[in-house]
Amino acid sequence: MSKLIIQKFITAANSYDTQTVLDLFATDAVIDDVSVGENFEGLAGIKKYITTFFFGYHTKTELLSLEHTETGKILAKVDFTGDFGHETGGLEFRFNEAGLITIINAFLD
Repeated sequence: MSKLIIQKFITAANSYDTQTVLDLFATDAVIDDVSVGENFEGLAGIKKYITTFFFGYHTKTELLSLEHTETGKILAKVDFTGDFGHETGGLEFRFNEAGLITIINAFLD
């Protein structure tokens, strides 16, 4: 189920579908992106992150691989392209019992 949620997240982000992205997150979720040096908390923070760094830069994300890193964590290795050029990196997802995303730790290689 978690892998399906990750695929839905990438598809919705690539389609610039804000509501579908937000529907995948718990209300108290956090995105911690070390590449921008900021935490984005709650649905308002998630929306700011997605609209700024995904939609704002016309980012397209290609899923390269999925790996269970420890209980409850899945690392998605990804390839990002957009107005900024090209980067590879990762999105480490955690989920709650309901299958909603609670944390994404994002980084660039």
